[in-house]
This record gives sequence, C-alpha cells and structure tokens, in this order.
Amino acid sequence: MSKVPLTRHGADAMREELKKLKNEDRPRVIAAIAEARAHGDLKENAEYHAAREEQGFIEARISDFDGKLSNAQIIDITQIPHTGKVIFGVTVLLADEDTGEELTYKIVGEDEADIKQGLISVGSPIARALISKMEGDVVTAKVPAGDRELEIVEVRHE
Repeated sequence: MSKVPLTRHGADAMREELKKLKNEDRPRVIAAIAEARAHGDLKENAEYHAAREEQGFIEARISDFDGKLSNAQIIDITQIPHTGKVIFGVTVLLADEDTGEELTYKIVGEDEADIKQGLISVGSPIARALISKMEGDVVTAKVPAGDRELEIVEVRHE
C-alpha cells in the first residue's frame, strides 16, 4: 500500500476518532447485540439486525483508519522552511482574477478535506493547479464549473 499523506492535525483527529470507535462505539454496539439476542427470535428482530449492521460499519471504519494510520506519511508544515512555494499542508490565500473574490484554502490529505472549513484535498483540481507554484503566480484551475484564474497572494505555514 502506498503512503497516505496526512497533516499532523488530520492524523491526530483520525487517532481520536479511532480511539472513540474502539473504546466507546464498539462496546456499545456489542452490548446492543447481546440485548437484542436476549429478546429471542433473531429472524424478525429489527434491533438485532440494526445493531449488526452498525457493528459492520464500525469495524470497517476501524479497519480503514488502522490501515491509513499505519501507512501515513505525517507532514508537519510548521517544521518545513517557508519558501513561498505551495506544498502539501500550507494555507494559501488566493484572489480570483475574474471576480476579485479572496479565497483561503489549506491543502490537506483526502480524508481531511472539508470544503466548508476551507480544507481541500491535495488531489482536488485547485490543489493540483497550485502545487509547486510560488506566491505571486497566477494559475488556471480546471474545475467542473469551468476554468478559474487564481492569483496566489500568500502562502502560510500554519
């Protein structure tokens, strides 16, 4: 399996969720299965089937997180010298050349991405257009809505 890039914050969040899944969710669903079994006939026991389905979901998440964390390449951007170059983990202030709108994105791993919080995946069209460019550069990002001309105003290591 190839290395999975994660920011330090993303790896910490994944570890916390994994801990919750193992220490809280897994025991809770095991208890729910045991209680549902005590009610008798399992063929028509909706609680039993719902708990088993939830158990499958929890076990899949645990397996997924264990795999990703064991193959993670954790990048702490604060330890990398600031050169003005866009790399994984930086926060980028952009100006849309057409609208003048200012955008701020942090380039993160696929599992950390949340556009509502300004976290974009390193594999997204905008991040791919920005990687290896410098402050002051204007890039063209091919997004589903069409091409966007974006100027890199500032690159921050936060």
